[in-house]
Amino acid sequence: MKVSLLLANYPYVIAVILFCLGCLCILTQHNLIKKVIGINIMQTGIFLFYIAVGNINGGVAPIYDPNLPEGVLYINPLPSALILTGIVVSFSVTAFALAVIVKLYNYYGTVNAPDIMRMR
Repeated sequence: MKVSLLLANYPYVIAVILFCLGCLCILTQHNLIKKVIGINIMQTGIFLFYIAVGNINGGVAPIYDPNLPEGVLYINPLPSALILTGIVVSFSVTAFALAVIVKLYNYYGTVNAPDIMRMR
């Protein structure tokens, strides 16, 4: 009983661990590139959580197949579609953040946040 409960919550546990690791990385690192990596780790945890919410044990992909038996369970396609949109948005935010970091490096000569604040 305990093993099946653990396996049922496994994606949720991993999602929370990823989110917490990304948050820890953002809070403890001074390097701006490491902060962007932490943001991406947090986003990965959120993506995993949403996909786990849409999953149904024993469910199949929501694609019509006449060979499937009657009354088969389909997984919810909405979280997967939303995550595809989220991945595109996270990719563009990451690209923009890295472009800003490159500009900061060209101007200040460092990507260390406290040093940049000191030079301002």
